[in-house]
Amino acid sequence: MFRRIAIFCGLALALQSAPAAWAAPQGGAWPERPVTWIVGYAAGGTTDIIARTLAQALSEQTGQTFVVENRTGANSNIGAEIVKRATADGYTFYVGSTANAINRTLYKQLNYDIVKDFASVAMLGTVPNLLVVNPSLPIKSVQDYIDYAKAHPGKLTCASSGTGSAIHMSCELFKLQTGTNILHVPYRGSGPAMTDLLGGQVDSIFDNMPTVLPNAQAGKLRALGVTTAERSPSAPDIPTLAESGLPNFSVQSWFGLFAPAATDATIVQQMNQAVNKALASDNVRKVFEQRGVAMPKAPNAAPAFAQFVQGEVDKWADVVKQSGAKVE
Repeated sequence: MFRRIAIFCGLALALQSAPAAWAAPQGGAWPERPVTWIVGYAAGGTTDIIARTLAQALSEQTGQTFVVENRTGANSNIGAEIVKRATADGYTFYVGSTANAINRTLYKQLNYDIVKDFASVAMLGTVPNLLVVNPSLPIKSVQDYIDYAKAHPGKLTCASSGTGSAIHMSCELFKLQTGTNILHVPYRGSGPAMTDLLGGQVDSIFDNMPTVLPNAQAGKLRALGVTTAERSPSAPDIPTLAESGLPNFSVQSWFGLFAPAATDATIVQQMNQAVNKALASDNVRKVFEQRGVAMPKAPNAAPAFAQFVQGEVDKWADVVKQSGAKVE
């Protein structure tokens, strides 16, 4: 009898010390096995940085492994399509971004709808884009950049993580507002684009701050201006494009988590709660602050994020039409 009591007490203590699990609708525990987050861009870009930072925090929080897979191509559309077709069991999620709202209008034929084919789970963070140039160019300000573009029409190059990305559309908006002819050079992610920019194969980029800020601070790139309406707390000395002669220029990139549309609402809610808990952790806050990523505003509920995504789809539809950009 005493041996049975000792065993029971030992089991109770083990259960109390184990990582908390969330009850799934079927009565089991979620997550019971590794969870995959699909990133539609190459490793090294902002989407990848945010995903991996949070995946590590969630692994520690839940006791299960959160795996980040990079499935690149077509400005993140390939990754989105993979998750759209995935089993809606709470083990495959998509890390989306502003690009997915843009793609809704940009692509003539798109095999998914970011609003209808996905359940919006949570906002993961927002960042300003930062206009930077290779320091070998005689450009030290936004006005210098405009002057150089006008003096070399079609020769100044602007890289991006892919056609239709917020990075690309920042360049298109800049061209519209300045009347410049700048050559867009798309890549399969910010990582490859940054490699060529550092190597001098391309001249400039309107990239997400977490990707470019370390290189700008190290003097490997020259920062000209941030794309948000206000200066970034992570780089207060860098002026905004609005301060630099473009008062109506304002672009903010966002990143969010999505599940296949048929995913049980309870799991969506559980993941939302887990993400918000991870966002509140000291390590995530430290990494985000260092990289210039702004935390989403509380309570960061799934329905509010879904409403935000719909608004982004509508907003970027107007910009795409004005720019004349289109992808077959």
